[in-house]
Amino acid sequence: MRHSLALTREATTRPELTTDILVVLGVVVLALVLFVTERLPIDVTAILLIVVLVVLEPWTTVDPTTGISGFANEATITVLAMLILSGGISRTGLVQELGRRMAAFAGTSVRKQLFATVVATSPVSGFLNNTPVVALLVPVVTDVANRGNTSPSKLLIPLSYASQVGGMLTLIGTSTNILASDVSARLGSQYPELHRFSMFEFTQLGVLVVLTGGLYLIFVGHYLLPERVPPRADYLEEYEVGNYVADVAVVPGSPLVGATVGDATDALGPEIDVVQVVRDEDRSVAPRRETHLDEGDVLVVRTDRDALTALEDAVGVEPVGRAAAVDDLSAGTEEGGPLAELVVSLDSRLVGERLDPERFREQFGAAVLGLRSHGTLVADRIVGKRLAVGDTLLVQAPPETLDRLSRRDDVIVAREPSRPEYRADKAPVAVAIMVGVVAVAALEIYPILIAALAGVVAMVVAGVLEPNELYDAVEWDIIFLLAGVIPLGIALERTGAAAYLAWLVVSTAGSLPPLVVLWLFYIFTGLVTEVISNNASVVLLLPVAAAAAAGIGANPFAFVLAVTFAASTAFLGPIGYQTNLFVYGPGGYRFGDYFRVGAPLQVLLSVVTVLGIALFWGV
Repeated sequence: MRHSLALTREATTRPELTTDILVVLGVVVLALVLFVTERLPIDVTAILLIVVLVVLEPWTTVDPTTGISGFANEATITVLAMLILSGGISRTGLVQELGRRMAAFAGTSVRKQLFATVVATSPVSGFLNNTPVVALLVPVVTDVANRGNTSPSKLLIPLSYASQVGGMLTLIGTSTNILASDVSARLGSQYPELHRFSMFEFTQLGVLVVLTGGLYLIFVGHYLLPERVPPRADYLEEYEVGNYVADVAVVPGSPLVGATVGDATDALGPEIDVVQVVRDEDRSVAPRRETHLDEGDVLVVRTDRDALTALEDAVGVEPVGRAAAVDDLSAGTEEGGPLAELVVSLDSRLVGERLDPERFREQFGAAVLGLRSHGTLVADRIVGKRLAVGDTLLVQAPPETLDRLSRRDDVIVAREPSRPEYRADKAPVAVAIMVGVVAVAALEIYPILIAALAGVVAMVVAGVLEPNELYDAVEWDIIFLLAGVIPLGIALERTGAAAYLAWLVVSTAGSLPPLVVLWLFYIFTGLVTEVISNNASVVLLLPVAAAAAAGIGANPFAFVLAVTFAASTAFLGPIGYQTNLFVYGPGGYRFGDYFRVGAPLQVLLSVVTVLGIALFWGV
């Protein structure tokens, strides 16, 4: 036993259920409901939590200074700096080049392709935030699958899962580790075993988890994954575009002669989107509103069934044929207008917006042809659909436009850019800066916060990043989420709510062996992470886990590690972890696909992790 009998008796004595505890638990329930239902964006929910906690200060003990302390918290600033450093590495094209080289030998062997995916992803995710790593490798892995005549569905979920287990190799692999380290340090005043994590505090366990997860994904997982998307998929057929496009010609004497594409859209109705203008042998893909029309021009339009029927009576245009429209789109693919999938990224301005194809064409220079929302094809009416993270748009645009979009943070282009513009000459400098940050933190010359901020300055001074790119590299919803949940964790500790929840755990499972209780905490954390964010689950459960460990005379550090690892391995669905959302659309997955391959992996890693913790640190 690691604690005195007095401490054990105190922890197992039922705490008084005070009004303060009830109020804080009510705020926790509110947070859970908002996170699960997504009625508000994550960052807005985080701000609301701050407001509620401060307004209820007499019960939550969170004054205005404590309420905003999350913004100045060491974990928040460290995560911000690490996101910028990851952005600097991505600007050099280093991650993509690594992915291409590791995949070069894969050929048509699914097992070799999976090996390349895991090896290219997991080690990198230990030192770069795994969210941008997956965003960068989605197009690389998709192209590897297509070149090897393999369904991308076989590789993309393994890509996401490999990045998650790789993130557990070091302190900086994921924002969850950094936040857990900060919470552990704060709890150290109550539990002597707890402290701030060092850079390689749990690397030996992380290696064990990576090896186990990698072997599972390579030799078992792909058998459980269906081929949702065929290799070299025909996008037009997959998105059923042929049912919703048509050619209409501008007839002689039409009021549209000499008018613009914008005028044509206004005249034909809001459901009609002009995706191409064909004039003799010339073809304008994703035309701008100011593009002028002439007599005889053929407009390729995308709309819904009702509007297609209404085109027959439209003034100034004459339907030419629906089958021909598909041929025109295919011709555009060859003549400078490739088809591509765009995945709505985590911090995209599109999140929460209703899809307006015309406005999208003006902003992004791409014509929207189809939409997958939450993995389901929106076949008919796409106008007005509210977009969410992970939604996938089928678009057509000139190659240079897709190359430009691949460098933006709003969308992930699920194909390799034909003419990538990376700062490859800065790659050695970027790697040297990253190695320096890790070394300074690992040798404890300076804290990771100072080392990471110095690395950010070095990235700008060395020209790896432009000053205006610093803000684009940050996933601001994660920063606001951290700032919002940190004071909630403080309220749980100060009011005794965490101790009360721990008492409930001890009174229910206290008769079980500590190793079993540790495993139950791992499983429970994994389930909670599936419905709320991994960062929120760490903040809510770490104080409870530490108190419960003290209550049964176990090692609090072992319980803290179990919660930390479980929160970063969300395999049961697309919602629990943002990287799962990034592969949702390009893989054509359904919700159950994640559970089919993820549930056995979750159980396997729960056993391996808990036994590893017992071996390395004791329970």
